Amino acid sequence: MKLLIWLIALFSLPALAEEPPVVYSGTLGKTNIVVELDLNKPDEVTGRYFYQKYRLDLPLNGSLDGQDLKLQEGLDDFDDTPRPELSLTKTENGGWQGSWTDPKGKTLPVTLQPAQLPATAADDSYLSSLIHIDPYEYLRLSALQLKAGKSENLMGYQLQWWTEPQSKISLFEIVSGYPEAGLQAINQKLRARLWQEVSSWHACMLGASRFGQGEYQQTVTPEYLSPEVVSVSVFTSYDCGGAHPDFGEAPVNLNAKNAETLTLEDVVWVGDGAPSHYLNAEDRALTGKNDVDFDTFAQYRAKKWAPWLVKQLTAAYPQQMQKPTDESEDDCDYSDPSVWQFPAWYFTPQGLYFDPTFARVLRSCEGPEWSVLPWSAIKGHAGSTPLSLTH
Repeated sequence: MKLLIWLIALFSLPALAEEPPVVYSGTLGKTNIVVELDLNKPDEVTGRYFYQKYRLDLPLNGSLDGQDLKLQEGLDDFDDTPRPELSLTKTENGGWQGSWTDPKGKTLPVTLQPAQLPATAADDSYLSSLIHIDPYEYLRLSALQLKAGKSENLMGYQLQWWTEPQSKISLFEIVSGYPEAGLQAINQKLRARLWQEVSSWHACMLGASRFGQGEYQQTVTPEYLSPEVVSVSVFTSYDCGGAHPDFGEAPVNLNAKNAETLTLEDVVWVGDGAPSHYLNAEDRALTGKNDVDFDTFAQYRAKKWAPWLVKQLTAAYPQQMQKPTDESEDDCDYSDPSVWQFPAWYFTPQGLYFDPTFARVLRSCEGPEWSVLPWSAIKGHAGSTPLSLTH
């Protein structure tokens, strides 16, 4: 019986699995465009496209009836505002042909064919990965040119900054200070992060397009560079069409010897037995396998890590860690271990900086300037990655 159930499940998978979105290239009028369409639900076709000249996404939605595809351009603003429409018919080569018509009646021809992609992207491992997992984003990013910015020396390492002009996303590469082999691997990780942030900027602009243009502002600060660590603060404030604007810290912490992403447990461990390793696998630029499941990881953070960190921060910053009272100027309760369970963190010359997480109503409590765990508090609590940091 178990074998029969397994066989039924096995042969049912192809029918249940959805096909990935299909990417096309072609022209609208005389202008080159790239189109992505999700055709899994004929009554609810969704997609997006960009003009290669501008690279900004325009959303699409509509329906497929046999070989005929009807799409509207733009997000529904629920006030019956007329929107441009595309009327397309399937072609023998797997593409589409038809017309685009704006609300004033202007009509332009549309011709699409399945996008042709290279096998690899020279000199950029991240872009090469996109060819197979996100070809639409590859076709957007691969044609962008980064602009060289300032060059500076920080902590004995020479940095060269690069900016993507349209999004104004910036990040640096390290020109010298590390062995050549390690330097190349580190810079691949930093360049991948730059491209990811450019993609996030475009996603934000798409999400906000119903209400106008979104906002996506970022501050990147190299916080700590050493023979063993590359640590960078990446703070972003954004308004992408959601209920509220938002902000957050998402640092880069790399082992300088192999360019692998460092988890907090790689650096500090206060649990029983050997340190565990849990890495957020949603980020395609991250590598490494988890040796515990999320429930085990979360239990360690709640039962061991957060109470220990509260104790250490209370010893170092007794005034800031006091529980608020009715007379307090704010309601920021930094003595609550739950706000320290999943903090953003990065290295500094003085120790590890931790950014707590609060409920939305108390988001202003995040980003305290003082919450640096001194190096002296970490001694005797080494994580799974040997680091002989000097301070």
